[in-house]
Amino acid sequence: MFQGETAVTIDDKGRLTIPVAYRDLLAHVCTNRLVATYNPFEQGCLWLFPQDEWQRVRDEINALPSVKAVHRNLQMKLVGAAAMLEADGSSRVLLPASQRNASGIEKRAVLLGMGNKFELWSEQAHLAKIRQTIGEDEISEDMAELRL
Repeated sequence: MFQGETAVTIDDKGRLTIPVAYRDLLAHVCTNRLVATYNPFEQGCLWLFPQDEWQRVRDEINALPSVKAVHRNLQMKLVGAAAMLEADGSSRVLLPASQRNASGIEKRAVLLGMGNKFELWSEQAHLAKIRQTIGEDEISEDMAELRL
């Protein structure tokens, strides 16, 4: 569904303009409604889900037994922090200040299409992550089966 890397700018009010390449798709898939939440696995990154995909993810997360601290932590970072976003007439969404601040997303950012969702990275975190290489000792069995 979503793929590609786009440099984006966050305006002074905290708004992200949806890139032209995704506007028609977002209008069709989720009537321009996204859900923003933290990426619980990577610093400097927010996840942006189409509303229907978010509902599936949310239900899976909430089904985890909350007696385990790691489950509560995941529920807090994903469900508790989830913010509904709706694009305005200029295809902009207002990102919550709390999420921008916690993830270090400032004026310049990078939007990645990751299949079922977008990842919005701070420019610095994206650059640091993209410069990392995957060492031989990190290759999983599943990765070893890929024909790249």
